[in-house]
Amino acid sequence: MFRFSKTLDPITLFHSPSIQASTRVLNILKQASATASETATEDQASDHSTHSKKQRGEFELEVTTSAPTTDQLRSILDYVSPVSGVSGQAEKVTYGVAELVKGARDADDALKKFKEDNDNFVRPITVDWVNGRAVIGDNESEILRMVRQLPEN
Repeated sequence: MFRFSKTLDPITLFHSPSIQASTRVLNILKQASATASETATEDQASDHSTHSKKQRGEFELEVTTSAPTTDQLRSILDYVSPVSGVSGQAEKVTYGVAELVKGARDADDALKKFKEDNDNFVRPITVDWVNGRAVIGDNESEILRMVRQLPEN
């Protein structure tokens, strides 16, 4: 019988090795990824009834020193901005636009400043593309909460 491997959820770290907080985030994510890999046994993958607390298992850690694309930046802006009336947003940490792009006043200004100089993009930023969440900085508890969260669909 053939077995198809499950596609892992991508978690991206926009990283700068010269920034201590970014290196700390990389270590947090590597440890979380290793822990998720160790605990994701075949039995657990097929039978979730044994889990008292459901959380995401393995994920694909993508580390990049490149700036995001403009489309990725738009998505990240959506993820970090407070949105009223959207379910599941209550426990999501929100950030000001200037925390993502230096000196930006709003999303349009952030895109403009980013296009002028993509060094205006602040690092480290950890992005969960599946759940539409991002954490700016090295807040370990928020990063771990994000990477352990099951997809909402």
